[in-house]
Formats: sequence, C-alpha cells, structure tokens
Amino acid sequence: MTNNVKHINSSQGKHLSIMGDNYRIVISGKETNGEFAMIDMLVPPGGGPGPHAHAAFHETFYVVDGEVEFKTEAGATIARKGDVLTVPKGGAVHAFKNISGSMAHLLCTVVPAGLDAFFEEIGTPVQADEFLPHPHLDKEAVEKLMAIAKMYGQEVYPPDYLDK
Repeated sequence: MTNNVKHINSSQGKHLSIMGDNYRIVISGKETNGEFAMIDMLVPPGGGPGPHAHAAFHETFYVVDGEVEFKTEAGATIARKGDVLTVPKGGAVHAFKNISGSMAHLLCTVVPAGLDAFFEEIGTPVQADEFLPHPHLDKEAVEKLMAIAKMYGQEVYPPDYLDK
C-alpha cells in the first residue's frame, strides 16, 4: 500500500500575476491527474476578475481574509472572512472584486482542474509578495485573452456585463 498524502509548504507553488492580483498554484491539475486544482489568491483593493463563465468545472472560494463583492446575473453578495462561495458546473457568469481597503485572501478549488493551466498560460511569474500593476488591455490584447480563455473552456464578458 502506498501513502499518497502530500504536504505542501506555504513556500511551495508557482506565483503568478493575473491582472494585478497574485495567485499561487498550490496544487495543479498535473499533480492530481486533472481531478482538481487549488489556487491561493491575494487580491489588492479594487482587484479581482471581470465577468466570466466556465461550464465544465465547479469552482469554490473560501474567503480567508478580507471582503469581496461577488456578482452573478442573479445579483450581488458580499463575502467576508470565513464565508464560502460556490459556482457549480453549468457556466454561470460571475465576477468578484475586493471592495475593502486591504488585501483580500481567497482559496479557490476547481473540480476538475483546468483553471490552473489557464492561469499559467496568461499569468506572469512573480515572487510571493510581488504585485504587478493591472495591465492596460487594448483591443488586440482582449481578443488574445478571449481566444486563450476559450481554449480552456472559459468565456470572458465585457467588464460592465453584470452591472445591470
């Protein structure tokens, strides 16, 4: 019998700058045979992903610290330290934004994996405490991001899509 328990230290994992946020791939789909991935997200004030959807995987967020506004087509909710948000398979359009004046910290688990690979393709490697400025995306950059997102089963929507 093999002991498959894996201990991942807080210093392990690849850190990526994603649109000004710092995401650490704690455990990738490569390490779980695609069954799941876990991403540790540090989101500065005002940060967070724009509206997007992914029909093929379930996504769960645990708010370790901070306060985020989570939006869907059904409305908005505020998630605080200790709260959990889930996005089931099926492609609900969603987005979140750090609405506090301090860093938000979330743990994201996706089942099956795939979001981690998307982040590795679009992200810029950084140090654990490094935050790059939110990049300006011109029309060409947005089209490129949308094409890459589509390759990973994601659909990206305009920034104001959920502002109804």
